[in-house]
Amino acid sequence: MFGDNIDTDAMAPGAYVKFDIDTIAQHCLESLDSGFAGGVRPGDVVIAGRNFGIGSSREQAPQALQHLGVAAVVAQSFAGIFYRNALNLGLLLLTCPHTNRIAPGTSVVVHADTARLIETVSGIVHACDPIPAYLLAMVRAGGLIPLLEQRLARERALADGGATKA
Repeated sequence: MFGDNIDTDAMAPGAYVKFDIDTIAQHCLESLDSGFAGGVRPGDVVIAGRNFGIGSSREQAPQALQHLGVAAVVAQSFAGIFYRNALNLGLLLLTCPHTNRIAPGTSVVVHADTARLIETVSGIVHACDPIPAYLLAMVRAGGLIPLLEQRLARERALADGGATKA
């Protein structure tokens, strides 16, 4: 559980942004939790307070989380540019007003379709703000670019299928 005002500099420290995403990710959130990058596992969910992702608009911040295998970030609120960058990259974000009620280390399951976060041991359900269907589709496609590529491929297939062959 991270607190309020977690900035993009903590996720993608400025000293490392000149390197590749693997190097940046190794230092993700180390100023707040020195073992974060080494301890996060594919599918993990990051829980935080208000204003997650404030600071600079660096795209490497959500990329670093994604590169480490983070499946979703659930916070009370997000900085606007971070929110959009994360979704554009295919990282699921849920706004949940009561993340402060979730104890650090609690295992959770995210249900994006129903906008719920469920604590696996206690079964406590936390209602989150619903994600618009078009944003959820973008996340499921892997981000904006993969979504557009899929759409273009469908349009090409329809155009090719409808063309008269000589």
